[in-house]
Amino acid sequence: MSVNIIDGKLMSAEIRSEIGKSTAQFVLAHQIRPGLAAVLVGDDPASAVYVRNKRLACDEAGMFSETFTLPHDTPEEEVIQLVKDLNMDSRFHGILVQLPLPKHVDERKVILTIDPNKDVDGMHPFNSGLLLEGNPRFLPATPAGVQQMLMRSGNDPEGKHTVILGRSNIVGKPLACLLLQKAIGANSTVTVCHTGTKNMSEFTLQADIVIAAIGRPLALTADMVKNGAVVIDVGINRIEDSSRKTGYRLVGDVDYENVIHKASAITPVPGGVGPMTIAMLLDNTLKAAKYMTVD
Repeated sequence: MSVNIIDGKLMSAEIRSEIGKSTAQFVLAHQIRPGLAAVLVGDDPASAVYVRNKRLACDEAGMFSETFTLPHDTPEEEVIQLVKDLNMDSRFHGILVQLPLPKHVDERKVILTIDPNKDVDGMHPFNSGLLLEGNPRFLPATPAGVQQMLMRSGNDPEGKHTVILGRSNIVGKPLACLLLQKAIGANSTVTVCHTGTKNMSEFTLQADIVIAAIGRPLALTADMVKNGAVVIDVGINRIEDSSRKTGYRLVGDVDYENVIHKASAITPVPGGVGPMTIAMLLDNTLKAAKYMTVD
């Protein structure tokens, strides 16, 4: 079976180019440059790379970006105060708090502190509620990226049975809400599987589209996927690999090397969903700037 490898890097570059053109038009019309503030607490190498990539993407799109880095042992109150200060800073239309935060900092408290009008990650309950009622403002970046990948690769989820593996607040739950909408790029019949699901393969074998977001390396195997299914891999995991200089390699939640022989379309890891997440964050930042700008 021929398979379509959905190239997230290429698709992301196309979207970012579109956003760059829209940003240039916005700046020309309003003399305001969309701004994104990123808050990084601690020195986690992966988080630092993510934030740097987002900053570079902002620069490329003609947006203003600044990273606020705090030591790992910064008290929770100081993190919250920084977010409050950024809420009031008119240079920034979007605020991104890089997760995970150190254990002594309550992520929920920090997210609740973000002004919903600047919540470009779509994590604030206000924006989650808008999504639930079918009138979203800011779509969470990763679910929005998955939806774009499906649509732009010719795999419209409308009328299809979509099975999502994982129920996190970052991906699984909002993605299920998004694909359930009576809207373009949605209108799918959605099943969510999780740690409490028995006989998970019973559900995945019925799926036209399988989206893996459970944070477990190579968890979706070929015997769990029907012939011709579309497979989207949201996971990114490190596994030991002595042949690499780093001592590890990145893999997704999908057993890519075997599932590829059954899928009609599949995303790789790396180079799949990850780049799309950054593109959708830029899209939300531009939207936020437009919302806050009065003609």
